[in-house]
Amino acid sequence: MADPVQTEDIGGVPLVQNTSTKVPTTTESTPKSTRLPAKISKPSPYTFDLGNLLCIDPNPLPTSPTSPLSETLLASTARDAAQALLNQLLTTCPISSTPSGVHLTLPAPTTPLPREKSLPAEKKPTKWAAFAAKKGIKDRKKGEGKMVYDEATGEWVPKWGYKGKNKEGEGEWLVEVDEKKSKGEEGEEGKGVRGEGRRERKESVRRNERRMRANERRGKKGAVA
Repeated sequence: MADPVQTEDIGGVPLVQNTSTKVPTTTESTPKSTRLPAKISKPSPYTFDLGNLLCIDPNPLPTSPTSPLSETLLASTARDAAQALLNQLLTTCPISSTPSGVHLTLPAPTTPLPREKSLPAEKKPTKWAAFAAKKGIKDRKKGEGKMVYDEATGEWVPKWGYKGKNKEGEGEWLVEVDEKKSKGEEGEEGKGVRGEGRRERKESVRRNERRMRANERRGKKGAVA
């Protein structure tokens, strides 16, 4: 409370003005807050999809020609649905405490959601993929099938290349001669019996190179067309 303040004199009598003001109490200044109920009851019960944090309210909104929808009614309805969803989460989902905080484990979603983008178009198979599917050729992992077991030596050796299985018999001191193939070739340079396997490998490599170039030419023609 403030002290009285003396003002001007009137006819020698000092006038005293009381400047005290009344301080409002807490109960008078702030109205008592009303707490909304935590338990929600509706004529038709809610349905939930906790995996998607979804609460479905089947109850129609109360509307009439004289009382159209208002923001207050919509906010109240949304609040009740949110409260019901929280109640369902806290009563049905497992809750665990970890050093990083309290975790609530959600179940798997039950409502299928649409894709953001359309399904990608199916890619047209390449020429090799079509050929492999026709011949029944299966894809192999990198490095798979490069080694083969040699029963004569009891070791795993490469199929091709240095000491490959395809060179088997070239280093033998005794070579079986095919009379039809060797007739007239023994005397010619580079056409001995021992070089027959090497000649066949080189011819196979050249044949594959010719096919590769032909495929490249066909691919360029298709790209231009």
